[in-house]
Amino acid sequence: MRRSDICLYFGPADCAGLQALITNRNTRRKLVWRSGIMRVTADGQGSFGIMRRARMTKPTVRHRRERYADEGMAGLKRDRMRPSRVPPLPMETKLKVIAKAVQEAPPKAMQGGRARMAGATGISPSGVGRIWAEAGLQPHRTTGFRVLNDPLFEEKVTDIVGLDLDPPVRAVVLCDAGKSRVRAPDRTWPGVPLKKDCAATMTQDCRRHGTTMLFAAFGVTSGVVIAASMPRLRAKEVLNFLRQIDKTLPGTRDGHLVPDTCATQKTPGVKAWLDKHPRCKRHCRPTGASWRTLVERFFAQITARRIRGGRSSSVDALAAAIHDCLAQHSGKPKPCNWT
Repeated sequence: MRRSDICLYFGPADCAGLQALITNRNTRRKLVWRSGIMRVTADGQGSFGIMRRARMTKPTVRHRRERYADEGMAGLKRDRMRPSRVPPLPMETKLKVIAKAVQEAPPKAMQGGRARMAGATGISPSGVGRIWAEAGLQPHRTTGFRVLNDPLFEEKVTDIVGLDLDPPVRAVVLCDAGKSRVRAPDRTWPGVPLKKDCAATMTQDCRRHGTTMLFAAFGVTSGVVIAASMPRLRAKEVLNFLRQIDKTLPGTRDGHLVPDTCATQKTPGVKAWLDKHPRCKRHCRPTGASWRTLVERFFAQITARRIRGGRSSSVDALAAAIHDCLAQHSGKPKPCNWT
């Protein structure tokens, strides 16, 4: 080579690797012509011969050979990072955007977006988005919380979570609750069925044919659901459902109940019945900890599958649809697994 400061040596493995990149149809185009320059160089051609065969300019050929001499095959496959055409934002601007997003409330009680923040700080909306992403901020999202003031919160949570993670031997853990005011809706007009490129339709208004009360107890370890449909939510209905649970418990096995925190569960009649049936042990759920009511997930499934969007001409038809869904669930029960 004419330049004394560059000296390239190509072994058989190097030539085979360059030829493999050239002949591979999945190789990117820019990597193919870079490998072609080095392959012609390995054949002993000079700069002008390489320029003619590779159809590249002399500065390009020289640059590629220098990169290969410094970094080898990795220099062909990797592109050097170039500075952005847009100058980086100063740290003062970034801190100003973060401070406005965290400390200041949006004007006119509206949620602030990238465009509003860009207008307030004098930068582009894309710049605001990059600053928020770098700081891990998501002003468009809001989550709710509730302060629990139950003095026995830790004790109750330890008790009921321990039932799931380590249930007692030969015991049934049930999480029971009631879904009130389950309506029996009937659409005022038949909807259009599902077809190609068109979603199914149903009228927004409906005729109401009464409501019912759905009691359900979800087996945490087995996934089996014990349910009953009753007209109202009173102590009498709660006692009837407790008797149904007591009859369902197999043999002499104990039942650990985690009921809802409604006032009906705390009536004197319910407490007296639990005292007379010691194998039905009741565990108190913390006040406001609705996340522990696992049976609510079953209520959400049955609402989405049968109640919402369905048509029921009477309360009896609604109860029949609910019990049909219960029968299908009981055929393939799925227990809850804590992760």
